Amino acid sequence: MLVRPDQIMEACLETITMVGSSLLFSTLLGVPLGILLVITRKGHVWENRAIFTILSGIINLFRSVPFIILLVALIPITRLIVKTSIGTAAAIVPMVFYAAPYIARLVENSLLEVDP
Repeated sequence: MLVRPDQIMEACLETITMVGSSLLFSTLLGVPLGILLVITRKGHVWENRAIFTILSGIINLFRSVPFIILLVALIPITRLIVKTSIGTAAAIVPMVFYAAPYIARLVENSLLEVDP
């Protein structure tokens, strides 16, 4: 079976769409989460141990789950959001859930390094 150039181009565009969209949505979710982690930390602006502990635990949980397991576990949520569990749009949802916690930790660590 020979792969045609138009198939390669279509696959490249789908990949760029998935990665770009998931990066955008992960950033929109991860940056506020990272800021919330910093401001609810002990000794910071809005100190709240309960919110910090729960949020940090959820972020650590999502960071520790392998992507393929998360992909399967999020099928019901993916169907709820995009009405399908296959295709380009369906792949974006688990990619966002996977990348947002990493972005949140990056934002948190970066803000903690800023001199008060």
